[in-house]
Amino acid sequence: MHLLTIGTTEIIIILILVLLLFGGRKIPELMKGLGKGVKNFKDGMNGVDEDLNEKKEQEKQSKG
Repeated sequence: MHLLTIGTTEIIIILILVLLLFGGRKIPELMKGLGKGVKNFKDGMNGVDEDLNEKKEQEKQSKG
């Protein structure tokens, strides 16, 4: 499992590669898109949790 960890050196190398590949002007657009993607993912996960909780409550009410 030690092979799957990312250290500071790896993060710096990745950032340098991103800077070289996309340039300084594209990075804010990429980060904005990434942020929106993460937000949408979290919202979707919260929706799934709410649906599961609703279903559990309905099952409890129908049994009790």
